[in-house]
Amino acid sequence: MTPESAPVAERPTLDDEVLHLIDLALTEDRGPGDWTSRWIVPPRLRIHARIVTRAKGIIGGLTPALAVFGRVDGRIETNCLAQDGERVSRGQLICELRGPGRNVLTAERVALNFLQRLSGIATLTRKFVDAVAGTDARILDTRKTTPGWRILEKAAVRAGGGTNHRQGLYDAILIKDNHLAIAGGVKDALLRVREHNARGLPVIVEIASLEDLDAALNFGVDRVLLDNLDLETTREAVRRVRRRARNTEVEASGNMTLERVRAVAETGVDFISVGALTHSAPALDVSMEVLRA
Repeated sequence: MTPESAPVAERPTLDDEVLHLIDLALTEDRGPGDWTSRWIVPPRLRIHARIVTRAKGIIGGLTPALAVFGRVDGRIETNCLAQDGERVSRGQLICELRGPGRNVLTAERVALNFLQRLSGIATLTRKFVDAVAGTDARILDTRKTTPGWRILEKAAVRAGGGTNHRQGLYDAILIKDNHLAIAGGVKDALLRVREHNARGLPVIVEIASLEDLDAALNFGVDRVLLDNLDLETTREAVRRVRRRARNTEVEASGNMTLERVRAVAETGVDFISVGALTHSAPALDVSMEVLRA
């Protein structure tokens, strides 16, 4: 099994799920009305504004960010000068906006929230990707995403050069420690999966020891996930997989940091999954400035 990855600059399609998320965010922020803008900004005033970066990083989430302005007022014109996946410097112009002043300001915070959060994920992902450059390892995300944001956050991972793991519980079998505890071990868990997997879903099994690895390889699983194994054990696990099951992929996971990810990649694993990409990425600092009214 090889997870699908999209081109770095691809933006997520604004399907009903994403539009609903945008509407929820606008309702949360706007409530019964943006009184500040309504009381201060003249009703017919048009403004010219721009979105700029306050730190260097990788852009992600431009499509949902700009869609926020459109959901507030279709008359707001946007002109993008960057694209998802682009490396940007501090003070760089990302987008220009022109339209009714009240509504541009009403949309500002929600749009920037999407852009900051998703650019932060893209930026952290690129750091991990750069850290393993020159090895055969690819950086994966996980399901440790913000509830409701998964499609956007996984798109941001792709913008940063990473690869998506499974989308949810439904598109691959991932046998983890709690499944193994209930089933009674790797062999029994895989026997149950083999009995029921008529759809032919890819099978990944979490490995905590070389004994577990040997049991999994006897079943010809699609991928083994080496969870929190030390470097020496990881190297031995890779050797065993390459010797016995060349079609089985090897993934490493567990408390992965920028400081140690290179050493893990050099063990020869195919993938390294990093939960921090989506659960701990700091937002990229971006802001909107009104140039003239």
